[in-house]
Amino acid sequence: MNIQSLEMTMAQTSELLMAPVIILICTLAVYAIYALGRFFSQYLVRKQNKLAYIRQVASIGSAQVTTHNGYPIHNYFIENPKASEDELEVVALKQLENLRIVTRIAPMLGLIATMIPMGPALQALADGNIQGISESLIIAFAAVIWGMVISSLTFWPASVKKRWCAVELINIRKIRGDA
Repeated sequence: MNIQSLEMTMAQTSELLMAPVIILICTLAVYAIYALGRFFSQYLVRKQNKLAYIRQVASIGSAQVTTHNGYPIHNYFIENPKASEDELEVVALKQLENLRIVTRIAPMLGLIATMIPMGPALQALADGNIQGISESLIIAFAAVIWGMVISSLTFWPASVKKRWCAVELINIRKIRGDA
């Protein structure tokens, strides 16, 4: 197999990847909107239960420790009081996992979907086909924009939820008497 046929095979294979990448970007866009809705829902629930949660953490020893909606790590600890620090950290990471993955892979998929049509665009440029260049570039730039939008929609909730998890872990240490 010579180099030119290998290059053509790679180019054709990369063009086959365009449809799955676009489908993934669309799927992640729907997920990002869903995740943003879940985040706001959790924010409202946490806000509603914040006072009871803070009172409980502040009055350790004088009150029965109970679960609170919107505080998943705290609730896991109440259900599993012998859970180790490492186990609680894994629970916290699970809370963040999907958002963090989407935040990181959406721009990568956008870049992939940008680079795939660049080959046909350059070929159209070589052929003097302005229409072909513009069609390829529209797809390319739309894909990268969507990748960045998806990443932006999931980055903020991931960052705030990371802080929420850290606060819950600190409060669990206080409940245990470690802090």
